Amino acid sequence: MTKIYSHLEQLFEKLASTVTTILGNPITFIVALCFVLWWWINNLFTTRDVHQIIGDIIFGVTFLSLFIIQKSFNRFSASLHLKVNELVSSHETASNAVLNADVKTEREITELSKEYNELAEKIKELDAEI
Repeated sequence: MTKIYSHLEQLFEKLASTVTTILGNPITFIVALCFVLWWWINNLFTTRDVHQIIGDIIFGVTFLSLFIIQKSFNRFSASLHLKVNELVSSHETASNAVLNADVKTEREITELSKEYNELAEKIKELDAEI
């Protein structure tokens, strides 16, 4: 059962990574923009209430914002990972296990986090003794 769960977890992580990359792609934004414009133009010629038109505009802007926010987050995340990797690699005593943490699975990150929490507890104990 754990093998099935582990396999499903890996598949989900790959799917989430792929979807994140696709949603942050400029071509995807252009396709979404064309879709929203098509939607607005088709609904413009139907007899509708002003509230429905305003609702469609708000929906379209919100939908397009998703792609802009994802692109911004992808860029921020990539630059943050580069900075962390540079800091870790430049320090001789640092553990290289945290390099490229962005490509590690959630389970690997959780295990590393547990190790660092244990290290922090040991440091607290040492500080309390002094």
